[in-house]
Amino acid sequence: MTDGHAAQALTPAQAFDSLYAFCAPALIRQAYLLTGRRERARAAVERAFQLAWQRWPEVAHDRDPAGWIRATTYECALSPWHRFIPRRRLPDPPPDPVDRAFQRALLRLPPSYRRTLVLYDGVGLDLPETAAETEASTPAAANRLLHAREAVAARLPELADPAELHRRLVRLASAGHLAAAGSPPSSPSPSALAPSASASSSPSANRPTAGPPIAGPVALRAAGERTSRFWTRSAIALTVIIVGATALTLRTAPTHYLAPVSPGRPVQQLPAQGMLGPLSQQELKLSTKLRKEAAGGPARLEPEAR
Repeated sequence: MTDGHAAQALTPAQAFDSLYAFCAPALIRQAYLLTGRRERARAAVERAFQLAWQRWPEVAHDRDPAGWIRATTYECALSPWHRFIPRRRLPDPPPDPVDRAFQRALLRLPPSYRRTLVLYDGVGLDLPETAAETEASTPAAANRLLHAREAVAARLPELADPAELHRRLVRLASAGHLAAAGSPPSSPSPSALAPSASASSSPSANRPTAGPPIAGPVALRAAGERTSRFWTRSAIALTVIIVGATALTLRTAPTHYLAPVSPGRPVQQLPAQGMLGPLSQQELKLSTKLRKEAAGGPARLEPEAR
């Protein structure tokens, strides 16, 4: 059976588990470089895989599923909402003073510069791929990379060499990863920041073997499904509320125009009733004349009895 047939024979859950085993360990290291916090890196990777499972048809048919996961992880890790959580703002410094100085220099870069530097000098993407993943033009990505290298070299002159910069990025990522697992420091692998095919074929591929504790693929799939169900039910409930409110409004709203009643207002400077005083001679004559003409006067009509 060819590799293509084997890939087609995988169920969605199996394909997701393979992608998780292939990408998760390296993504935790990359997210640690971006954020400086192991917990924030772990949360970003978990959130990215949950979103991937919720949109699995889109991810499965993407030409680079690992790139989709990586871009989503970076977006979650660099989200500005983390600044409102105090415990996620302070970095987890590595034990080595040299690595701590490099981490401070790295975290002082703007997020877009830091992301470009990690992708190009850490992961090893070429410039067009880095530009595409950061949603920038190739000249803009090159400009960010040059400015990031200059800013780091200004603080640490020994990192002006790109090869040394790559080595220190790998070392810092591995230091944070091993410190979280309580492992003694060791010489980092040159490919520690890149996904490894050997990870997916190892017996313990369901979970990263080191670093901060991260949920396995089964738990991440379940969390993604729970989130999808929650938002689906919330959307249905909101739709029902809107439809019910609209029906109630149509049922109780008036069907014709009702003129508003003007509010009453007191009239000032009128004499009180019963205090008009006696009639004058002219007014008495007029009153007598009107009484006489009430029944038969020329100005009135009276029905004749027959």
